[in-house]
Amino acid sequence: MNLPNKLTLARIVAVPVFVLLYVNGLLWPALIVYVLACLTDMLDGKIARSRNLITNFGKIMDPLADKVLVYSAFCLFIERGVMPAWMLMIILAREFIVAGVRTVAASEGKVIAAAMSGKIKTVLQMIAVPLLIIESVHPVIHTLAMVFLWASLVMTVVSGYEYVSKNIEVFKS
Repeated sequence: MNLPNKLTLARIVAVPVFVLLYVNGLLWPALIVYVLACLTDMLDGKIARSRNLITNFGKIMDPLADKVLVYSAFCLFIERGVMPAWMLMIILAREFIVAGVRTVAASEGKVIAAAMSGKIKTVLQMIAVPLLIIESVHPVIHTLAMVFLWASLVMTVVSGYEYVSKNIEVFKS
């Protein structure tokens, strides 16, 4: 297994550590684990591209690891009342729709690359999480955290619409 894939696995392993720290009120250690996990996302992509270490495992597991990390945090925020459940429902609906389109396209031998709007959505979500963690310790950050959360929700809808509209032919077969 190459280094980028090991970093992806490390991000997946970091999720239960992050969750345990967070639910036990250890917010600063949880924040550190979360930020380090996000950094592995940047690092594994750079290494994979620069060293031509792109694998099918990485293509599938890297975005999945991101989603598990971020959406685990969102679930924790819902439980704590920081984020309404309907926001996560919209986010998950988009993910299931995109996954469905990708699955149908793959069954027809087509590969659909991630769009820039989806990458922006992921970055906004990844930034919203630490702000929402900090917000619980320093309420002055609350407004900034909400701006990133709402921006990520808007980009979720935009990227979902873009994804479906650009790949509408998948539904016609």
